Amino acid sequence: MKVSPVDQAVITQALIAAADEMGIKLVRSAHSPVVREAQDCSAAILDRKGRVVSQADLIPIQLGSVTHTFRACLEHHPLETLREGDFLVNNDPYSGGQHLPDIFLFSPIFLDGVLIGVTATVVHHIDLGGGAPGLNPDAGDVHEEGITFPPSCYSVERDWNGGPFERLVRANVRMPEATIGDINAQFAANAVGGERLKGLCRKFGMDTVFSAMDEMLDYSERRIRAAIRAAPDGVYSGEAWLDDDGAGDEPVPVRAGLTIDGDSIAVDFAGTAPQVATNMNSPFASTVSSAIACIKAVLTDPDIPFNEGAERAITVTAPYGCLVNPRPPAPVRARLLPSYRVVNAVMNALAGAVPEKVIAPGFDTTTVSCISHKHVGGYNIYLEIFGGGYGAGPGNDGCDAVDSMLSNCSNIPIEAMESDYPFFRVEDYSLRAASGGGGRQRGGMGFQRIYRILDDGVTFATYGDRFRFAAQGLFGGGPGAKAETFVERGGQRIPLKSKQQFPLSPGDRLTVRTGGGGGYGPAGERNPGLAERDRLDGFRSNPG
Repeated sequence: MKVSPVDQAVITQALIAAADEMGIKLVRSAHSPVVREAQDCSAAILDRKGRVVSQADLIPIQLGSVTHTFRACLEHHPLETLREGDFLVNNDPYSGGQHLPDIFLFSPIFLDGVLIGVTATVVHHIDLGGGAPGLNPDAGDVHEEGITFPPSCYSVERDWNGGPFERLVRANVRMPEATIGDINAQFAANAVGGERLKGLCRKFGMDTVFSAMDEMLDYSERRIRAAIRAAPDGVYSGEAWLDDDGAGDEPVPVRAGLTIDGDSIAVDFAGTAPQVATNMNSPFASTVSSAIACIKAVLTDPDIPFNEGAERAITVTAPYGCLVNPRPPAPVRARLLPSYRVVNAVMNALAGAVPEKVIAPGFDTTTVSCISHKHVGGYNIYLEIFGGGYGAGPGNDGCDAVDSMLSNCSNIPIEAMESDYPFFRVEDYSLRAASGGGGRQRGGMGFQRIYRILDDGVTFATYGDRFRFAAQGLFGGGPGAKAETFVERGGQRIPLKSKQQFPLSPGDRLTVRTGGGGGYGPAGERNPGLAERDRLDGFRSNPG
């Protein structure tokens, strides 16, 4: 069916606005600060065939895999078997999911008995059981990381709201009110998207909306292919390195081969390290999402909708059993660490094809800070995802103290922490002045957070990277500063590893420092006015 250009534009923007509204509802309804404040969540609308047509501007790593996660659900529960009031759930890293804390919830939407689409949300839940509160850096397999929900279909009326699925969740988590509250926020957001989708179908008719959805996917595909076609054909390669595997001291490589052929791109991760015994493995859905996010960011304009059509021109492969396509039951909780090295490796490969469009490596590391308190009444778990300095680009300095591109989380305000977590106090939250790499454009700066521990029974758990290998500059730019974490106790400074658990005592000062981004171009070519502004602001470049 042919849709008029006016109706196409109205329906397209309405669907994008509906996904954004879902995201807002999700954030405002959530219980946990990691969702309510840090916005570690995402929302999307899928068409009647289960294809993502619109997504909220939230977390790229989650959004890019919605299609893969839902497709795994359809293998067990085909669209024609779904009924009104059903919902599908999946957090299985080996069935299209990412890591266990990210629960994907799908609600089929019906109008007059006809399936018109599916609304989807994903939330990073603060605790899903497992061997340690919040996260378990010592997990030897995925089962030690929490409870797995394989692709499954339930009824809201029968299985939730006090039903067997809700009771199952409550029985397996340390903070049931937070987890149940965040899942309820997902249901609420899905319902909002469903009402908007029904309203569009009532106004324009189902067939018109269905055709408009098809065109949304085709439009994104055409724009992506045109952007790829503008890049030179060829075979390019890039690599990046993790500090270690969390157990030994050997660096772990991620290697990407990238082939541009006309209007398509193929990315192959042959040569990447085998999967590791620790939790730093990236499920394949995360790898695909990371590679596509990098390619879209570098080659395309920001006005191109990021939907399933954008993925048609890009294929991603990786050897089974490698770091970025592991075999079960490998643990995957820290999957964003190798996912960021996927971005770095693909970006390095693209530098050979379109050097004027890439940026230098940033801190590009998810530093997870989890401070848990076990008390008489149960647990209180603080979890926050930190970024650092962004890499500089050909015409701009790197952003200071922001989350990295795949995470895109906000910080949790100090006031919110003081309200929710009385067992510690934040004593410092500041930029690291000399942490950005020097260059014609300087890299962004990292930051530090200092916590004072106020109670017994407190444990710190973390995973991060760039403690050994800083973000390198590009085209003559300097490296950013490395990260570090340490505890001050009774005049003693105790350095911590990038991936570990550590018991804390009252009076301890825990310092988490994130690294800076790499610079772009030689430092001697920096504009004197910008250099003077840096001096006045105290923004010295990392000396290397």
